[in-house]
Formats: sequence, structure tokens, C-alpha cells
Amino acid sequence: MCLPGRQRSCVPRPRRRAAIVVCCLLLLPIEALALSLEVKVAGVEGQEEKNVLAMLAIYQEQQDDNLTVPRLLALHRRAPEQIRDALAPFGLYRVEVEDSLTQPQTDGGRWVASYRIDPGEPVKIGSVDYQITGPGADNPAFPKEFPMQPGDVLLHADYERAKGEITSAASNEGYVNAELVRRTVLIDPVAYEAHIEFHLDTGPQYFLGRVSFQQDLLADKLIRKYVGFEPGAVFDPDLLLALQGRLIGAEYFSEVEIVPKIDQAGPDRQVPIEVIAKRNKANKYRVGVGFATDIGPRFSLDYRRRYINRWGHKLRAEIEVAPVTQSLVGEYRIPIRDPVADYVMIRPEIYAFDTAGRQGTLFKVTGVQSVLTRSGWRRDLGLDYRYEDYEVADEDSDSFNGFVPHASWSKLVADDPINTKNGWRLKFLLQGTARNVLSETSFLSTAVNGKLIRSLGQGNRFITRASLGATWATSITDVPASQRFFAGGDNSIRGWGLDALGPIDPDTGQIVGGRYLAVGSLEYERKLKGPWSAAVFTDFGNAFDPDSTADWEQSAGLGVRFATPIGPVRVDLAYALTKEPGGVRLHFGLGPDL
Repeated sequence: MCLPGRQRSCVPRPRRRAAIVVCCLLLLPIEALALSLEVKVAGVEGQEEKNVLAMLAIYQEQQDDNLTVPRLLALHRRAPEQIRDALAPFGLYRVEVEDSLTQPQTDGGRWVASYRIDPGEPVKIGSVDYQITGPGADNPAFPKEFPMQPGDVLLHADYERAKGEITSAASNEGYVNAELVRRTVLIDPVAYEAHIEFHLDTGPQYFLGRVSFQQDLLADKLIRKYVGFEPGAVFDPDLLLALQGRLIGAEYFSEVEIVPKIDQAGPDRQVPIEVIAKRNKANKYRVGVGFATDIGPRFSLDYRRRYINRWGHKLRAEIEVAPVTQSLVGEYRIPIRDPVADYVMIRPEIYAFDTAGRQGTLFKVTGVQSVLTRSGWRRDLGLDYRYEDYEVADEDSDSFNGFVPHASWSKLVADDPINTKNGWRLKFLLQGTARNVLSETSFLSTAVNGKLIRSLGQGNRFITRASLGATWATSITDVPASQRFFAGGDNSIRGWGLDALGPIDPDTGQIVGGRYLAVGSLEYERKLKGPWSAAVFTDFGNAFDPDSTADWEQSAGLGVRFATPIGPVRVDLAYALTKEPGGVRLHFGLGPDL
């Protein structure tokens, strides 16, 4: 009842009490409003629960040190609507929310905000009005029926996926002016069903025309080899993106702009394509400092000349210095056939090595043709000239002078070659020489190296690798030191140093290297937190030779990994199980998984 002259009495008593509580809370001192809050959500699970928690502001701010009571009350009032919005993408439009906010019973106690959700039944599609009109109406690239049909639950993610598939088909088939003239999703709250209307007018189909280049670096005959389509191909934007990627990846250009001239298309609707490319800096320098257990601290200096002439020739030179190895490498590369993947290379190299198993110097000049086959294998065919002075044991020092033909096939498949979850690499190598024809000795050698990485559930990886090799020669002394097989080291059998394992000469007791190799590794890695992982592993095998003795060796150990943009940092502690006496060795490495 409302009495004349007493307007305040028109407010119902429960509402007056709530208003008094709010006013009293607002009058509290700021420093007294810091609070502890717990948010409870029940009634949903899985992706629905994740979406609710992501959109529920009170849940997101429950750990905020600056959360105040007025802010808490405002967040609590908004929570039911936020929950309904979060569940709508799952077709849930009859969501009931029972909410409560419990004040702490003691000073410094915890507030509890609870939300019991009854999601109700999801809305289903009642009708679909799907139409493709225009010149491309009969193109088989468009689905004959809309991917969602009457009776299906209206999931917004499925609708967006269906819309994207159809519009992508229009784009990939050259319908540049395709237009969605109608796209609506209507919810009938009474019948509780959804009605989809989706009308697309394709417009005319366009085709790719002749490509012209604005650049002042490469010969026209060479740069046209980067174009992966012929005039008359359907206007597919992915083909233009691929052209841009090929040109940028070649490193000749710092910027590449692709400009389709749609307004210049003629009656045949072929669109001229203009490529505007800005030349890259010619020279690139890089200084590197690193460390690996096998070779110790390492310093490197790398120089690259991105282009030398109009035919895309490139030059690279690198010097690397470490306690056990030093090298100076040059590389002159000439693009051929497909210039993105195929080339002829001339590569002079000078090496000095002093490991546990061998020491000496090697001068080598390699000429090689490298091409990428249709199946994705890289095939290298080449000829080396080598001069090597070496010493393997006290009574095994010699030199090698001759030509060595070689061929190799390699392939790498990975979701990410740097930090790999699933992938593999494999390489086959065949090389040899002939006495009195190419060199002073004869040998034929083959080697297979492989590595496999597989994810096992969430956060687990299984890693295995193997190296197998065989050399056919009259005696191990006919094989130069750089071509003999040794084992041990970071990428071989951990627990031993680089080249510390191999056949032992029965007379001198020294390692002389072998004509056969069999090395393997098994490793299990478990993700810990963030970029950190832990690993347990075992390595096994050795290098062998019929004229010398060699035992099967094995190690086991533990390791930690830290993922970086250039590959994981690896720190391993390996115990040599078959060594007498047994020993522990620390191994450190950095680089891509594959």
C-alpha cells in the first residue's frame, strides 16, 4: 500500500533491505574491500564448460587482487547472461541458470559465487534454403546440398565451417565477384527450431592471364621459372600466394607484391598479373658461438652472397673453429630446372680433425647436381676430388688421393622440423672409387641414416634413430680415415666421446675404425611444464670390422629439454653400461629435432 506523502513506503521491504546492504558496502573504506572469491560452475562439461569459463568475467577476475565488493556484485549480476551467450554457439537457447552469492561468515573469509546450469535441449534445424545461382551454379566444386540439414543440431562452429567451405570453393574456382546475397540463421523461440537461408551468386568465372614482372635483378627467362601456372588456369588466389612465397623464399627479393589486374580482363576473362619485386640486400653475414660435448666450444663465421648475376648464382663461405674440428667451406650454387628446388653446386672444403679415433686433414672439391623428385625425395649425384692425410693408430697413417663418385637420396617429413611432434627423416648414401682408374685404392660404401618421432597422447614423444653402414674393401687400410665407421658421441652412442668406439687392432690395442656400422637409439620424452621436458633413453651398437675386435656397447641415461625457436636445448647424463669400469658422461646439444 502506498500512503500519500510517504513515497518511501512504496518500496517493498526486501528490496529496501538489499538497497541498504549495497549502500553500506559502498561506504566501506577502500582498503577493507580486498576479498577472496571462489567461483563454482556445475551442469556443463567439456567444450561447453570451457566456453562458459572463458566468457564468465567473474571467473576470470576471481584472482584479481584489486577485486572489490561493488565490482563483485556487478560481475555476479552479469554472469547469467554471459553463461547464456557462452552456450548459444552449441545450439543451447533455453538455458536456465540458478545463481547464488554467499558472503563470508568471518572477517577475511571467502565469498562463494555458484552457478548451477540447466542447458536444456539444443535447438535443431527446421529448414534450409540453400541456393547457388549465377554462371557457376552447376560447378561441381559447390556442394549440391548445404552441409547442415534439417534435424541437425545448430552448432555455430559447423555453420561457420560450412559457410567457409562454400565461399572458399567460389574463390578457388575463380568466381572473383561471388556474393552472399542472403545468409541468415533465424531462431523460432516458439517452435524452438532454426531456419537457415544461404544464397550465393557466383558471378562470372575468371582465369589467370600472363604474368609481367617489375624488377631489375634477374633475367626474365629465369624469373619466369618461378611461375607455377600457365595462362588460362582458373583464377585461384592460392596459386598467386604460392608464386609470392617462391620468390621470397629464394632470398633474391625483400618484398614481393602480386597485383591482379581484374579490371583489365578481356572477353576471355583472363586477368593480367603484375609482380612488383624489390631486390634484397646482396650480402648477409652471421657470427655464431655455440657448444657441444663432442667438439667443445665452437665459433663460426658465415658469409652469403644472395645473388651474383642475372642468372641467380649464389655464393656462400663458412669458417668454423672448435677444439677437435676446424673447417673452411665454400659453395657456389647455380639454379636449374625448377629454381626453387634444383641446382648445380661446386663446393670446395678444407677440414682438420682430431678426435678420439682419428686425426688428419682433408681437402675436397665436390661437384653435385641436386634435384627434388616428384615424390619428395632429394637426389644428389656428384663427384668428389679428395686429398687426405690421416693417422688412425700409431702404425696406421697414410694418405688418399683420388676421385670418389657418390649418390644420395634423402627425405624429411615433419609437422615442424625444428620442434617436431610427428615426423621422420631418412638418407641413403652410396659412394666408392676404383684403383688405377679414379684413385690409388678401391672401396664401395653404403650408409643409411634415419630418425622417427611420434607423439604418444598429450605431451609424450617416442624418438628412435638408427645408423647402418657397410664398406666393401680388401682391407681397412684401403679406406681413408674420413670414410671409416666409428661410434660414440652426442648423435651416436652417448656415454662415450666422439669416435671413441670402434674396432680395436689386436696388435696395438688402438681403435682403427671399421667397415661396418650398426648404431641405434630409443628415447621417451615427457613434457613437464611450458618449454621444459624430461627424457629417458638408451643407445646401443658399435662399428665393426672382420680383421679387428669390437664389442656390442650400450648406454642408458636421463635428459632434460628446453624448447627454443631454433630447436631444443638438450642436456643428457649418460651411463656407459658396458664400459669397464662404468662411467657417466654429460652431453649437451642444441638444434632442430630433425
